[in-house]
Formats: sequence, C-alpha cells, structure tokens
Amino acid sequence: MASVTARLGALVPPDTTVGYLLRLSRPRFWLYLAGPAAVGAVFATRETAELFTPLTVGLTLYFLVPANVFLYGVNDVFDADVDAENPKKEGKEVRYQGDRAVLAAVLASGVLGVAALPLLPTEAVVAMLAFLALSVQYSAPPFRFKTTPFLDSLSNGLYVLPGVVAYATVTGSFPPALAVAGAWLWTMAMHTFSAIPDIEPDRTAGIETTATVLGEGTTYAYCAVVWAVSAAVFALVHPAWGGLIAVYPVFTAGVALSDVSVDRAYWWFPVLNTVVGALLTMGGLWRIVYAT
Repeated sequence: MASVTARLGALVPPDTTVGYLLRLSRPRFWLYLAGPAAVGAVFATRETAELFTPLTVGLTLYFLVPANVFLYGVNDVFDADVDAENPKKEGKEVRYQGDRAVLAAVLASGVLGVAALPLLPTEAVVAMLAFLALSVQYSAPPFRFKTTPFLDSLSNGLYVLPGVVAYATVTGSFPPALAVAGAWLWTMAMHTFSAIPDIEPDRTAGIETTATVLGEGTTYAYCAVVWAVSAAVFALVHPAWGGLIAVYPVFTAGVALSDVSVDRAYWWFPVLNTVVGALLTMGGLWRIVYAT
C-alpha cells in the first residue's frame, strides 16, 4: 500500500486540491471500507452474475474512495487543533488547513452516499444511514465518540457497515448476526491498537480515549483479548474464519513482547489486513464457483 501512495503522489502532486484529498483519504486504508463491501457482496451471492452488477460494483467503488474522503475528512476537519501536535501528520497523513474546496469535497462525498439510498433495499438503507451517521458522530459534536473511552472503540464498528450494505443490497436481508458481531469486535480491537501511537499526543491535547485510559501495556492486552473473542465468534460461523482472525492476538502479543516500535507496527496492518481479507474473499469466491 505504501507503493500505491507513492504512485498517487507521483501522478497527482500533493500540493493540488485533488492530491491533498487523495492523501486525506488515507490510500493505505482504502480497503478498510472497500474490503468489507467486497466481502459482503461475495458472501451474499450464489452465482457470479450477481457479483458484478452495476449496483454492487458502484457501492464498492463508493466505499473505496468517496466514503474514505468523507470519513477521514470529517475527522480531520474536527481534529484540526489536535492534529497540529500529532507527529503522524508530518509525513504519511495531512493536516486540514481550512480549504473550502476540501470541505466541499467532503460534504459531496457524504451526499453521494445519501444519493444511493433510493437504489437500495430497506436493510441496506438502514446500514448506509448508520455508516454515515457514525462517520460524522465519531469525530463531530455533539457525541464525538472518539473522545469517550470505550465508546471510541465500539463506534468503530462503522467499518463493518459497508459489508452489511453490500450483503443486504444483494440479498435484501441482513447478514448473519454472528458474522456481524465477530467483525464488529475485530474493528474494536483494530481501532484501539491504532490509537496506541496517539497516546502521548492525545494526552497532551487533553483527549481521553480507550488507549489513554488503559495505557500502552494494558491496551495491548485489551486488543489481544477482543481479537481472541472475535476469532471465537467467527469460528462459530466457520472454523476457517476463526483461524484467520486468530492471527491478530498472536500478532499483538508479538509486538507487545518485542522491541518493535508500535509506531512501526501500526503501519504493517494494511498489509496484514489485506492478506487476511484476500484469503477470506477467495474462500467466498471458491464457494460460488464450487456451487455453480
């Protein structure tokens, strides 16, 4: 994913509005929303013809870039003061500077999600509205979940919702509750692990998060336990799923017990998540091919 960012930077200069928006959208993390949408569509289908419809492809593309612009754009707008002291914004990410064109693009990305609602079945509408609402309220007042310990972790289940949208779009029903629960737990641990590098900047800014309250060592334990529970729940859906997710508590323990900096380990997750997601998706595709 780092090479993707570098290539985007070469094609679109970062000092342009488009280049800034691409960096704001966190290209390394694009698949965190688009991946669940693709997985949801794959496991909802029974034949390949259902997989590549204009609506399923359009939803995946929406969650690939515009939804990321919306999610991270809202975050950066309302975190402008905090990010002024955050070292993560020095290289791989950008700071919001009050550009009206950027603000308009963020709003347009949210409106695009709303515009899709008339095309979706009721269950998908519910999931899309929940995604848009959590994307805003995670960072924006009045709730600003990211500043409330444990609610910051819980609210990051928003990353599961693109998968629910895609699944419900194909089937007209919600995905299995255990699959949603396992995925929600996964996002909780993923979010909290990603907050470890921000512990000191957040404390300096007076922001309380799950990670700042627990401290680095206990946060590692929290993430490992939540990921282990996620693996157990997924195993009830399919043993192979549980085996894939079991990689995460092992990875967490490895980082916690080694000399590897958490700031460095944090940037390994896009690769790990892409590999796990790809294996999960290939399993779903195999089921479609085998069934037909």
